[in-house]
Amino acid sequence: MLVTRKTQMTFRLGLAFAAGLTGALLLGTVPAAHAEGEGPHIPKERWSFAGPFGTFEPAQLQRGFKIYQQVCSACHSMEYVAIRTLGAASGPYFPQAAVKEIADGYEVEDGPNDSGEMYTRPARPSDHFPSPFPNEQAARAANGGAYPPDLSLIAKARAAHAGFPWFVFDAFTQYQEAGPDYIHALLTSYEEPPEGVTLAPGMYYNTAFLSGHQIAMPPPLSDGQVEYTDGTPETVEQYSRDVSAFLMWAAEPKLEARKQTGFKVMLFLIVFAGLLYFTKRKIWNDVAH
Repeated sequence: MLVTRKTQMTFRLGLAFAAGLTGALLLGTVPAAHAEGEGPHIPKERWSFAGPFGTFEPAQLQRGFKIYQQVCSACHSMEYVAIRTLGAASGPYFPQAAVKEIADGYEVEDGPNDSGEMYTRPARPSDHFPSPFPNEQAARAANGGAYPPDLSLIAKARAAHAGFPWFVFDAFTQYQEAGPDYIHALLTSYEEPPEGVTLAPGMYYNTAFLSGHQIAMPPPLSDGQVEYTDGTPETVEQYSRDVSAFLMWAAEPKLEARKQTGFKVMLFLIVFAGLLYFTKRKIWNDVAH
């Protein structure tokens, strides 16, 4: 078969594009420190929302919200999440009456009123979860200088990826649960500092913390701290799993819809590729190569 110059150029461009894409994946997937095997080891957990057909468990999300509401919300905001989304069918799926009751438990700043002054009022389901502090300076003052991060997107913003060559497998398998893995590990990895390690004032020892083993957040969870009414074990391990799943939903509430759309697109591409193949065979079957 005669190979033209145009065909050769197209082939070379394709190889260059593939090499560039592969390089971008390998370099962009993992920070350099973790590519060299540094940093904490974060074990992979089993999640109901993992994989191409994964879904959230409403009961787990409801328990996770309870952990956020009774524990985390004392310091951490969730300003990018609307209260009404708690009633979403692809999320915690609280009844609308429960969503309204949850909203009534918060106060938000509104205004200005007719006098030009700001005022507070009970939150509505359309409002977003308010911050527990009026500003960053107040948050730092109440937490010994540390600034508690907003938790709206924390499951997407924090992750400890595996080093080489494991992150290559994660790229091909589309593993996307490193965020909740890290949150779970962080909440369950508080320990007494080993001999010879001196903690700075107001710091705690955590083997999973990405920025070193010293963290300003005290251990937030303890066994029996939050009451579950569905018989689920009231342990730090279970609390951590539930709130990690809830924060994953908060970061990507449309995860299930995205996966369903992706499956439909892949199915379409497979069928379309088959039609193109048989069309090509039909058109070029009698043409000599």
